Amino acid sequence: MNIVKVGKLDSELLQKIIFSNIKLHRDEVMVRPGIGEDCAVVDFGEYALVMSTDPITGASSEVGKLAVHINCNDIATNGIEPLGLMMTILAPEGTTENEIEEIMKQASYEAGKLNVEIIGGHTEITGAVNRIVISATAIGRQLKSKIVKSLGVKVGDKIIMTKTAGLEGTGIIAHDLENKLNSTFSREIIENAKKMVNYISVVKEGVISGKIGASSMHDVTEGGILGAVWEICRASKLGCNIYKGRITVAKETAEICKFFNIDPLRLVSSGTMLITINPEKEDELICELRKNKVKASVIGEITEDGCLLIENDKKIEIEPPESDELYKVIK
Repeated sequence: MNIVKVGKLDSELLQKIIFSNIKLHRDEVMVRPGIGEDCAVVDFGEYALVMSTDPITGASSEVGKLAVHINCNDIATNGIEPLGLMMTILAPEGTTENEIEEIMKQASYEAGKLNVEIIGGHTEITGAVNRIVISATAIGRQLKSKIVKSLGVKVGDKIIMTKTAGLEGTGIIAHDLENKLNSTFSREIIENAKKMVNYISVVKEGVISGKIGASSMHDVTEGGILGAVWEICRASKLGCNIYKGRITVAKETAEICKFFNIDPLRLVSSGTMLITINPEKEDELICELRKNKVKASVIGEITEDGCLLIENDKKIEIEPPESDELYKVIK
């Protein structure tokens, strides 16, 4: 019997033991589970219901904030604002009332900033976990005619990334391993890294990209930038050229990743969005994002086949995402 690695299941296992065992398909379901698909979409007449779910398992600090944003981010990949969130909190024995209350204060504050209502959930103390685990489901509503699907990607589309690589992972490491970093890094580096969790929402860029006409969007979570790129190619059945020198990596991320000997391009990065768009709309989108104070850069383009990372004259095949680099650091 094979032991499964820590982290989300890789694409091969997802197909083999998860997707293959989903037998029933209903006519109302417009978008089903698949590699590179962030959301499910269900037909509700003129509108479609958009849903996504994700847990917080790799962090012990700021979990209420993270739970809101990583789920709402997925809704934003359809070019819409999320409207509701359901949260399940599983806490280990010995958890205090104050700890649960702090999670809810964080979640309520962050949801309020996004105009998202927490509409339900479940809270339980259980011996089944040894740290707090939050699983949330976000929902949104979109006109059926405007749903953004990975099938919309075309050869020649430009690939745009927002913000910087390894954003969420850097923030988690700085919060959870601050004592370990203190002996090596300045207060400025550590504090700047901790602040990265304040920039993990991609709702703004998702809505902007949806209005301008992105062909697809993908929130960069476990597996980092390179994992997300591979998933876009897998979902669209196309290839890409990604230019390593164009991928933005913050100084804090680069130094912390070097210290722990991990790859910033394979580090969880909620807050970073990958957007594919027709070249004719590229400048308009970049301009609009920057006007709204969202950093953005073109890092590559969609090709017919081959998922390639290019550095100078060297071309490297991008491998499917495995266990995130974060799990090499956060045990």
